[in-house]
This record gives sequence, structure tokens and C-alpha cells, in this order.
Amino acid sequence: MNEKIGFISLGCPKNQVDSELMIKKLADAGYEMIDTPFGADVVIINTCGFIEAAKQEAIDNILEMGQYKEDGDVGKIIVIGCMAERYKDEILKEMPEVDAVAGLGANKDIVAFVRQVLEEGKRESFPPKTEMPLSGERILTTPEHWAYLKAADGCSNCCAYCAIPLIRGPFRSREIEDVVAEAKALAADGVKELIVIAQDTTRYGLDRYGELKLPALLKELDAIEGLHWIRLLYCYPERITDELLETIKNSKKILHYIDLPLQHASGRILKAMNRSGDRASLTALIEKIRAYLPDCILRTTFISGFPGETDEDFDELSEFIDDIGFDRLGCFAYSREEGTPAYDMPEQVDPELAAHRGEVLMEQQHRIFTDKQEALIGRTVECVVEDYDGWSDSYGGRTWMDAPEIDSAIRFVSSKPLETGDFVQVRITGVSDVDLIGEAVKQK
Repeated sequence: MNEKIGFISLGCPKNQVDSELMIKKLADAGYEMIDTPFGADVVIINTCGFIEAAKQEAIDNILEMGQYKEDGDVGKIIVIGCMAERYKDEILKEMPEVDAVAGLGANKDIVAFVRQVLEEGKRESFPPKTEMPLSGERILTTPEHWAYLKAADGCSNCCAYCAIPLIRGPFRSREIEDVVAEAKALAADGVKELIVIAQDTTRYGLDRYGELKLPALLKELDAIEGLHWIRLLYCYPERITDELLETIKNSKKILHYIDLPLQHASGRILKAMNRSGDRASLTALIEKIRAYLPDCILRTTFISGFPGETDEDFDELSEFIDDIGFDRLGCFAYSREEGTPAYDMPEQVDPELAAHRGEVLMEQQHRIFTDKQEALIGRTVECVVEDYDGWSDSYGGRTWMDAPEIDSAIRFVSSKPLETGDFVQVRITGVSDVDLIGEAVKQK
């Protein structure tokens, strides 16, 4: 078997882990995995279907591969993942360039599915989505020194705007022993930074053990030899417990970095979103986090233009952002998704107004973030090396305060050679746009 497969993975880190699991299965089966679609006998596109922008990205990739196929540069086109799970009929009907479509449950038999497509042509496969594997050997598509660790999949929160429960099914935790075994294997292969993810990482264990088990999992991960940093993404505010904060505080490796997707600050809008809390309770939570972890980096996301959002609601959100001073923040205009409760809600906000409000909040955050970056000048922080630029004789990397692919970067010089994945103390000497500039501190 010498067929070549090109793999395009779109969307979130959870989807990326799914891709890594499938790539490993295909490689083990004897297929040649190539980095470019050109010359591929099969191109697999693992799609995202979360919001309109993600769906459009998937469609653009499918159409681009369709043109390559027409030009003879690629063979078969297989569409899998979240958008395939959600829109299989539309894809098959409206995109004749697509040879096969498969839902999430088909991931477990991806090798057999690809073989059938190569031998028989048009195919579709949609087993129960809960059959999607949560674990297994992976071929990492991240740099060698960091990797995502998916502790669970699916979601049972049922936020009014979100299609994830419809697409990926209910929340499913992996066994602690399984997650820890994978983490140990990754560390043994040279991974130094683990980024723990799930649709709701703080919910980990509730479905399987009847109680929140993220603190217990983190204590196990903290003891793994070879790991240097452990980072948490997708932590829901209602499950930030004292036990979790105490675990982070007492850890040697868990970074004081919490990704806390809040979505809004108006209690009225949060209730309409089927989320808990209001401005006062969220403020109290953040004060508690900062009391436990005074240096904690707080990342959050908000949605602008949710149905019924008034100027007063938006102003409350803007004031909340100013009051809190988030370290990292993203804002997305509300995307009206079929099948969600919010789709049929009255008082839909004009999309242009929703987008404008999002831009206003991002401009506001830019000022806050710039001030925070400039306040770092003169401080020494731990960084990880990501690359070397021979032209400027400098290194690129990230501080412990920055998650890969979503946060800012640092460029610094060093008097001694460094390798990708090295951890080094860097003194901040300046800011370029929003990225940092520095110099490695000589080690005694």
C-alpha cells in the first residue's frame, strides 16, 4: 500500500486531537501521510461547524480542494468532523466534488472508510457519535515540546447559542488512569508542556465518577517526570472550586493561567444564554481567583449581539471588562445557529451591530493589553523557545503567560545557543505592537 493521504484539520484543539488520532491509524495501516494536498490520492478535511465563520472556512477548503481535484492535483475528497456530522445531506447534495462524508463516530474506522472510498467511490458513514474514540496513539501535529491532552469530549451544558451538544453529543470523561497514561507517554516522547482541554475542562469526571475530578487529575499530572508546564483551557466559572484553586496554588507545574469563557456580564443576557451568574457573582469569582493566585493570567471570551442584548447590556459588559482588566480576551459576534434555542429567540440583533459591538470591545481590550505588556518591561519571566531567526540572530517564543496559537509572542536575544523547547529566563526590554522583546538572562 503506497497511497498518499493529505490531511487538513480545521477548528479547535479538540478537533486537532481527533485528527492526530486518525493520522496515526492511517500511518500504521501503511498510508503515506503527506504535508500538502498536491499529489494526494485522498484529501481528508476534518471540519468545524461551531459558528458561521468556521463553516465558511470549511466550505472554502472543500471548494479549493475541488479545484485541485478538477486540475488533477488530488484524487478523492473526504469530508469528516463537526460540519460533516451536522450538514451531511447538504454536503452530499450541494458539493459534487466531495466523494465521501463521515460523522464523528466513523473516526474509529477511518482506515476501513478510506479503503472503501478508494475502491468503491462515493461513500457515507454516520455511526453513533458516541462511538468516536477519546483516546489512542497519536502523531502530533504540534511542535515536539508541547501537546494537547483531551480529558473529555462532548458537552452537556446546553448553552442557548451553542450547537456543540447537538454535534458532538453529551459530555464524556476519560478514565483518570487513561489520561495519565497518555500524559506519561507524551512526556517520555519529549513533550514538556501539556495543555489540558475538553469542551468544559472543569466538568471533568462528573459523568464518570459522580463528582468533579479535575483536581485529582491535575495532581497526577503534576507528578509526571519530564513535564515542565501544565496549562488549563476551557474552564467554566461555576466549577472553579476552592479545591481546584488550592491544587493549582500548591502545584509545581500547573501554570497560574486560567481560560475562563464567560460570554457576558449582564445577568439578564447570561440567563437568556442558559448560563449562570451575573456581573456581581463573576466579579466575586475573579476576586477569589486572584486571592488564591495573585499572579494569575485570566483569559476569557465574550459574545456580542446575543438576541435581546440592549445598549445597556453592552455597556454593562464594557464596564465589566474595564473593571476586571482581563489579561487575554477574545470577542465574537453572535452566530445564529440552526437547532439551538437562541435561533428562534425574539429581538435578534442586527449582525452589523453585533459585529460593531465586538470590534468596540476588542479595541477596548487592545488598550488594556498594551498597558499590561508595557508594565512587564524590566521584569524577568520564564519563556519557552519556539524558533530561531538567523537573519536577526534572535529567538521566538512564548512566556508562561501565553498559550500557543492564541496568545502573544516574544522575540529575544541570547548570548548562548538555545534549542526549540528550551525554557529560559528572559528580561523584558520592550514591546513591539503587542508582542514582547527581551534578552535571555545569563545563568549562573
